[in-house]
Amino acid sequence: MKASKRPLVILTGPTAVGKTALSVSLAKAIGGEIISADSMQVYRHMDIGSAKVTEEEMGGVPHHLIDVLEPTEEFNVVLFQQMAKRAAAEILDRGHIPILVGGTGFYIQALLYDIDFTENDEDTALRRSLEELAGREGPEALFERLRAVDPESCESIHANNVKRVIRAIEFYEKTGKKISDHNREQRQNSPSYQSAYFVLNDDRDSIYRQIDARVDLMMEKGLVEEVRALQAMGCHKGMVSMQGLGYKEILAYLEGEIPLEEAVYLIKRDTRHFAKRQLTWFRREKEVIWAEKSVFDYNSQKILGFMQDFLHEKGIIL
Repeated sequence: MKASKRPLVILTGPTAVGKTALSVSLAKAIGGEIISADSMQVYRHMDIGSAKVTEEEMGGVPHHLIDVLEPTEEFNVVLFQQMAKRAAAEILDRGHIPILVGGTGFYIQALLYDIDFTENDEDTALRRSLEELAGREGPEALFERLRAVDPESCESIHANNVKRVIRAIEFYEKTGKKISDHNREQRQNSPSYQSAYFVLNDDRDSIYRQIDARVDLMMEKGLVEEVRALQAMGCHKGMVSMQGLGYKEILAYLEGEIPLEEAVYLIKRDTRHFAKRQLTWFRREKEVIWAEKSVFDYNSQKILGFMQDFLHEKGIIL
């Protein structure tokens, strides 16, 4: 291992594929601690809809970036990068290995390549005008404005992710450069860590069945009651936290916009779409190690052994 680079293990994959259990087993096997790369598990009081890892599932393995913000606070890739870098450094200083786990590819990229997110945050006039546009004409109008200047970004940013759409437009307006080009250039940087980037995967039908089963379980566990409690705390659809899959649909139901059956249908449908976008993202990434569950006969011990062997060969673990 190069002395100038410290180790980082990444374990990602589409939603509901089984990352949580495997990550805990891996952490126990290699002396690791887990950093969550999830945009929703960072929030307190949002356990069911985020499929948050439970204390029992953690199995005594330290987890970071979970339950660290209130739902009223904003969370974005810049804040994630700052928090994850700090957590990774502390884990390494303890003599352990940081394991970045989650399905948000942009977050993984931000830490792995130490992407430069330099912004002029003091100039908020443009941001306010774009927020007003979204409020007045809807997210699609804002999305079409981005498409006019940076169509490539529209392939990786969802139209309803208003914050990211605004940031991409802001970047273009302030620099004259597409944020997609900027991010591509940043990805050409060599990784900041001696890393192994594992993607756990399964066949599409199996992933979709797991997603449907997970959503049904969320409903049984009380997702409606969880969102109702958040609503009582003052959370509303304008907040970043309430834009998460599962939360915005149930909130729409509670506000009388759609029936519950439609809300559940939309959660399942949009989560399947999200899984598809995740896989598209991971296929574009460099030096990814695919762990197809079917290749290992759906045996978690075989997958774990494969990962450990790879980490030994690369010199990440002794």
